[in-house]
Amino acid sequence: MRASLRDDLKTALKTKDRVAIAALRSALAAIDNAEAVPCDSASQAPVTATNEHVAGTAAGPGAAEVERRHLTDDDQRDIVAHEVRGRTISADEYDRLGRGDTAERLRAEAAVLQRALDQDRK
Repeated sequence: MRASLRDDLKTALKTKDRVAIAALRSALAAIDNAEAVPCDSASQAPVTATNEHVAGTAAGPGAAEVERRHLTDDDQRDIVAHEVRGRTISADEYDRLGRGDTAERLRAEAAVLQRALDQDRK
């Protein structure tokens, strides 16, 4: 899913499709955020340096790195579907408030993401 979203983003950047760029960047960021590990769940404590020049700092390769969570394709599709639903709900609310221009943009973004979902299911 992520690879197809990135490919779609490259195409949108080349064609300067601002709506698609915004929607695809947002979806990719949502997937990246879902992979992040909460700070309190970092189970591996880094090795503390004993050198006086770097006292108390983490040492060694990858000492500050924690492996990200692995998301399945279904997880990624669920995240993108959530992005579609969020935009659709927000668009309805903007319509209710008389902000048709913003509602239209959100619906266009939702349509871009829905097309990506439909392509991925094929």
